Amino acid sequence: MQKDFHYFAAFCAALLAGWSREESLEIATADQMADLCSRTFLEKVNGPESAVTTQLQLELMQARTDLIGLQDITRIWASFHFLPGDLTADPHRKTSKRYRQKYRMICQPNGPLVKDTVELAKGKGTAAAGLAMHVLCDTWAHRNFAGTPSVVINNTNYYFYEILDDGERPVTFRHSPGTPDDLENGVYINSVYQDNEDSIMNLGHGRAGHLPDYSFIRYRYLPAWGDFIEIVKDNPAEYWQAFCQMVCALQYLRGTRETFETDVYAYDTVEPLKDEIRAILEKRQPDACADWQGLGEKLSGCEMPDLDLERLENEYVSAAPEEKDGTLLGAFFLAALAQKSMVTNKIFRTGNLLAGWSVDFRKEGFRGIGDFWKLVEARKKEEES
Repeated sequence: MQKDFHYFAAFCAALLAGWSREESLEIATADQMADLCSRTFLEKVNGPESAVTTQLQLELMQARTDLIGLQDITRIWASFHFLPGDLTADPHRKTSKRYRQKYRMICQPNGPLVKDTVELAKGKGTAAAGLAMHVLCDTWAHRNFAGTPSVVINNTNYYFYEILDDGERPVTFRHSPGTPDDLENGVYINSVYQDNEDSIMNLGHGRAGHLPDYSFIRYRYLPAWGDFIEIVKDNPAEYWQAFCQMVCALQYLRGTRETFETDVYAYDTVEPLKDEIRAILEKRQPDACADWQGLGEKLSGCEMPDLDLERLENEYVSAAPEEKDGTLLGAFFLAALAQKSMVTNKIFRTGNLLAGWSVDFRKEGFRGIGDFWKLVEARKKEEES
């Protein structure tokens, strides 16, 4: 997903869930921050390095692809953008352990980790709520791809068709960084094919370009991991479900819904706006920010500002050391550390080492990773309050 959904649509969802305008802006900001909090950004504000939630294109091109480097990549992308759907799933055929571990990293909505993610954010404030919404919504957009490099899991081939109102047409992929997608002619930018299983070009949905992130598109293709059985992806329908599930999760995090269960949606709450939202989702455009922003202003009765990253940076940098965790960025960093720790530990406990070695610090205490000491400090503050 893109900023249109992660920032502007998240603001709308938070308002519908009952959060105030200011709280909704903080939730939307934290949601979008998951796509901005790179190591380059953390170095700029002197934040905890392990709170990294994304990698810039240049950072990825320079990333190591040895064991340690691949585990670092997987911790970031699987924790925040390609949440595994079923960590115990088995392929339909007998395969090697290495392939099986990668197969289990495939992102899908409504998996156990979605529930864990939302429940982890309960009572942690707007920053944690916003981060959880980013993770939840990306399970819909990024389903069928994995947040670890794999040509077997993430590659696409010539059998890739865009489904249009009046038929369908083959998708033409090309590698031309900086060139916009040609929506009219069905020409889309993707990563370069590499037959190296662990090439960074085979991370996530790079081989499918931006298609998974467009709300308007429908397409069908044959992934190798699915024994070349055709998958049809209906993004307008699935983005609608993502939005309604986000409202449901935010109602739970606000305390107006007692529990959060997967595959439950706040259809009743959103129904009055269904036609308007579906029209935004169906509109054939690469960026729906203006439409979602208009809806947000209609719901709030006020102007909806764009994300002010400079203000967030200044607030965090100028805060005294003991006050940094109280800023929105500081709270976001803590939420990111907790989410990454939780997901990495869940992966590790299934015997899958793609995300590296892990302990559950809440049960076993701190073990050696300096930045994660902040989580222990936060836990102590919770217990004392």
